[in-house]
Amino acid sequence: MKPIAILETGKPPEALKDAFDDYPARFRALLGEGVATVRFDVQAGRLPEDPGAFQGAIITGSSAGVYDDLPWISPLSDWLRAARGQTRLVGICFGHQIMAHAFGGRVEKSDKGWGVGLHRYQVVGEEPWMFPRATSIAIPVSHQDQVLTPPADARVIASSDFTPFAGLAWDDASMGAMSFQCHPEFQPEYAAALVESRRGARIPETLADEALASLARVNDRAVLTAWIRAFLMLTPPPVEGEGSGI
Repeated sequence: MKPIAILETGKPPEALKDAFDDYPARFRALLGEGVATVRFDVQAGRLPEDPGAFQGAIITGSSAGVYDDLPWISPLSDWLRAARGQTRLVGICFGHQIMAHAFGGRVEKSDKGWGVGLHRYQVVGEEPWMFPRATSIAIPVSHQDQVLTPPADARVIASSDFTPFAGLAWDDASMGAMSFQCHPEFQPEYAAALVESRRGARIPETLADEALASLARVNDRAVLTAWIRAFLMLTPPPVEGEGSGI
C-alpha cells in the first residue's frame, strides 16, 4: 500500500507541546502500526508534489482560520482542488473547513461561540466505509469556526444543532473525500488540557466546566477511527453475521 500523507497545518499550544504528541504523531497512532506515513509541514510551504503517490492525505487541525491572510492558506486550497480525484482526502477540524472552503463552501467564525468538550453528532448519511454502523457519534471538539454553507457537491453525513454541517463527503471517481469538524485524534486528556489552557481568557468559565464534565463521558473515537481507516485503506466491510458483534 502507498503511504498516507499527513498535511500538518498546526501544532499544539506551546504550553502543551512537551506533555502531548504533535498532530502527525496522533494520526499515526490513529492509523496504527504498519501504515507508512509522510509528514508535510504545510505552514513551511511543504505539500506533496504528486498526490497520486499517496494512498490518501489527512489534513490536520490548526488554530488558523481559512479566511486568515497567511501565505500557506491559498497554496493549500489550490493543492486540495488539484488533488481531488487523485488521492483520498480526509479533513479534520481545520482540515474539514479548508476542504469545504476550497471546494466552494463558506466558512466563518460562528456566532454560537466556542465548541468544546464532547459533542454528539447525528449520523445523517450512510457511506460504505461506515463500519461499525452508528446512528450518532460523540467525539471531542475544539473550534470557533464552522462550515456555514457546504459545497454544492458535498453530502452532509453528520450534524448537530450546534454544528449542522459537522461531517461532509464527496465522490470523485474511485477517490472520494470526507471530513469532520471533530477531533477523533484527541485523547480526552489532551482535549481537557486544551480547555484549561484557554479558560477565562478565551473560553468562559462556565463553558469550560461543562466541557470538562462532558469529556469524562464515554466517547466514540474508536468508531470514527475505524471509519477513517476503512475510507483510506479500503478496508472491506465485515461479512454479515461475522465480525466484532457490534
